[in-house]
Amino acid sequence: MDQSGTRPVIAIVGAGIAGLAAAFFLRDQPADVIVLDGAPRPGGKLARAEVAGVQLDVGAEALLARRPEGTGLIEAAGLGGELVPAGTTAARVWSRGEMRPLPARQFMGVPADAAALAGTGLLSAAGLARARQEPDLPATHRDGDVPVAGYVAARFGQEVVDRLVDPLLGGVYAGRSEELSFDATLPALAAAARRTSTLTAAAATLLPPPPGPADQSNGAAAPGAPRPPVFSSLAGGLGTLPPALAAASGAQLRTGAMVRELAPSPHGWRLTIGSAHDPQWLDADAVILALPARPASRLLAGVPGAAAAAAALGEISYASMAVVTLAYPRAAFPQLPETSGYLVPAVDGHPVKAVTFSSVKWPRLQQRAADLIFVRCSVGRIGEEQVLQRDDAELAELAAADLAAATGVHGAPAASLVTRWGGALPQYTVGHLDRVARIQASLATQPGLAACGAAYAGVGIPACIATAQSAVDQVVAELQKDGSHVSN
Repeated sequence: MDQSGTRPVIAIVGAGIAGLAAAFFLRDQPADVIVLDGAPRPGGKLARAEVAGVQLDVGAEALLARRPEGTGLIEAAGLGGELVPAGTTAARVWSRGEMRPLPARQFMGVPADAAALAGTGLLSAAGLARARQEPDLPATHRDGDVPVAGYVAARFGQEVVDRLVDPLLGGVYAGRSEELSFDATLPALAAAARRTSTLTAAAATLLPPPPGPADQSNGAAAPGAPRPPVFSSLAGGLGTLPPALAAASGAQLRTGAMVRELAPSPHGWRLTIGSAHDPQWLDADAVILALPARPASRLLAGVPGAAAAAAALGEISYASMAVVTLAYPRAAFPQLPETSGYLVPAVDGHPVKAVTFSSVKWPRLQQRAADLIFVRCSVGRIGEEQVLQRDDAELAELAAADLAAATGVHGAPAASLVTRWGGALPQYTVGHLDRVARIQASLATQPGLAACGAAYAGVGIPACIATAQSAVDQVVAELQKDGSHVSN
């Protein structure tokens, strides 16, 4: 499939949020941008499905509003009027059979206030006494990267890890804090910990000031100074973003187009698409790999000089999980939920690791189905893949049983849907930042080749968008250097 004409061709492999963002960032370049994906639809982990007659997000359902990349892209694509804040972000922890609040002052489970931690009842008396020792401990030396659990437990004790840090990290990565990298998963805290003598003080530097006397009673922001939303979505759900972004980019989108091989060519790159029995070829001046680590590794394995990147990408493991969406009659809840959801410590042995009361978190759902409460249960952590081997009906029953034990909801759900995400979440294990550095250094030797996505510098939507912008900047600079007709 030779490309004719003088305009450079930029191929983007992968139509998830990173690939679509890269296409959008290239919209003003005088280049032919082609996005290829083997799946039948664009969007990757942003997807919607119908449950009880209502379209719901069954993949990513919120973006961190405090990072500007996500909301900025949405506004640039003309969807700013569709942005909606979460109705509440208050969450709890279902621990030892009791529903407990998260501490008022904590950063990803790391306490910044011992009194606030004590008030939650999350820790035993012994665990709380151990946590209170942290400000008086000598500084813990960190020589290179370390596991989150080991470092935090050395400061606060194991209970803080088990009951707070691990559930929060598990909700993001479906991983284990004893394997995850402190520097890669909690970069702001890791940096702050190098500037302070205690981890309590480090966490405090990353939080807003505590409420003053005028608003101490309810913890709200001071009058006249409302705090910006923590999480946002779109009025129709984040699953509406991929097709809108693809259209706004002006790129040529080809789904069902699996890229099987990547090789350098005299004028750039040649991509082999489709099966071995019916291959097609695309010649491109530049290529952006917006793929998970393993398929990116396979494509790079055949590129001379990219062996280091292929090897480092191959070291990144992934966790599988499932989203079980349940719709209940409002009357099924003895008391309507008031929080956005709850987390579940892995040490308690439940199959569900996190629950979102979607109808509470996103009030728009109550307007669409006032007689139903939609609940989203996340199932599966790394090392617990056996639970995901159950069929959909059994997985939905497990989630419903867990929910009933935690909330007292009674009766069967009116509708349910299981959405499986195999190999969905990259694991930023110890040494991740070194792996990413090796990947970037290796790709830098390949003119017109860049990579982006969740495997590198954050699994959230804004982080993926940031990597897309970096990849675009890289290939545009390379094409400029070669004299191609591209511009800043």
